[in-house]
Amino acid sequence: MIDPLKRWSEFGEKPDYAGPLSYGGAPYTQDPAGLESADVAIVGAPMDELVSDRPGTRFAPRAIRAASCPPGPQLESKVDAFAELRVVDFGDAPVLPADPVRSHAAIRETVGQVLAAGAIPIILGGDHSITEPDVRACVGAHGPLGLVHFDTHTDTGAEVFGARLSHGTIMRRLVEEGSVDPERYVQVGLRGYWPGETEFAWQKERGITSLFMHEVRDLGIKEVVDRAVEAVGAGPIFLSVDIDVLDPAFAPGTGTPEPGGMSTAELLWAVREVAGRCKVVGADMVEVIPTSVGSADITALAADRIVREILGGIAVYRKVKVASRKNRKEKEEG
Repeated sequence: MIDPLKRWSEFGEKPDYAGPLSYGGAPYTQDPAGLESADVAIVGAPMDELVSDRPGTRFAPRAIRAASCPPGPQLESKVDAFAELRVVDFGDAPVLPADPVRSHAAIRETVGQVLAAGAIPIILGGDHSITEPDVRACVGAHGPLGLVHFDTHTDTGAEVFGARLSHGTIMRRLVEEGSVDPERYVQVGLRGYWPGETEFAWQKERGITSLFMHEVRDLGIKEVVDRAVEAVGAGPIFLSVDIDVLDPAFAPGTGTPEPGGMSTAELLWAVREVAGRCKVVGADMVEVIPTSVGSADITALAADRIVREILGGIAVYRKVKVASRKNRKEKEEG
């Protein structure tokens, strides 16, 4: 186990630009034994072989780590996720260039090691196709899942440019194989010009909930999140965030940008709220294309804070559950 803070231990934190690179300065290991007692493990999935437009997301895990800030309490929620949770950076899955099938297998195996240790995996993509092995690994541990999916696009195409394995088809594949329960699957932030009537008809037949960007605009983000949480219910869920759900003004570094999207403030609140109210058993952050270095990269910076807010939500959820169990026990004993 490598502790990036070791040489700065007397100060309790280190400069973002110094020392070994890990997510938020978390302890780093590639040994599954180092996951013992971890609550959450960060896994990198640096692949972009299955994109339909601009490549470059293979560089995102490193960029998101470089943009991450030291731990501390979030000023609105008052929660310090790194104090409430034991977070470990488990390094990158051993992906292989130009071999998406074997890369997906490597991602699934690495995420599976996190789950076998009893921790929650948060995966840094990578293109959105990585959600397929991410979810499959989580299903192996928890059974079929609900899914909250923030994205401009549904990613439910039968094929993209004739390819059935693509970053634009994975959600359909997960539903069809039974990994995702379509009646507990919610898409948030949809807009633009794809997909078309065929894909939406397929979704409607299966009971998938689509919440469009114009609904975020007209109803407000709070109402939209309330509807999403109600739709997925009380069971375990996977949370997937495509950075292109943000307006390109806030996240220009992505492969398929679409104007008219969410603000960073809306999305940060939304993912924290979902993670704080739902049983998140895994999450991923995808489709970031780095354009600069460290926190100068506003897209990687947004992605880091999205992950940080998911961590904060997981910490809140656990605190609420612990308090609920304590109250129930006191009532039974009283």
